[in-house]
Amino acid sequence: MRFPRRVARRTARVLLLDGADRLLLFRMHDGLWLTPGGGVRWHESLRAAAARELGEETGLRVVPSALGRRVAWTGGHADLGWKRGVFEDHFFLHRVTAHEVDTSGMEEYESGATTEHRWWPLPELATTTDAVVPLGVVALLTGILSGAAPPRPVRLPWHH
Repeated sequence: MRFPRRVARRTARVLLLDGADRLLLFRMHDGLWLTPGGGVRWHESLRAAAARELGEETGLRVVPSALGRRVAWTGGHADLGWKRGVFEDHFFLHRVTAHEVDTSGMEEYESGATTEHRWWPLPELATTTDAVVPLGVVALLTGILSGAAPPRPVRLPWHH
């Protein structure tokens, strides 16, 4: 997959569901809940970046080809202080029966910005007043779990 150079930051993220259909999210120091994932390195595929980030942030090691398919993406302009411009987030779906999260592989800035992690049941996630990214994730996962998986990655609303 080829992307234009105008993108300031591209991330590969994982919608990690356990056997109870709960989604793993990390809470950041600003209160925002995010999926595991992070920046794509130069000459790294989205799938390889998602697998690498999943291992670093959760301790779950998977080969890139074992990840589920890319189901969604979002993007838009953001000014985060440390980077400004067009951002893109790409989301892969992956299922596990269970997994004990191990955050010891996080980079120092990641562990410093992360306050907790939690497996969220989708009904609870649908009613929370907490900020959750990506926007629209509950509807997307509810559709996928009911057998209505999108034939190609859907665009979710941008969150900034």
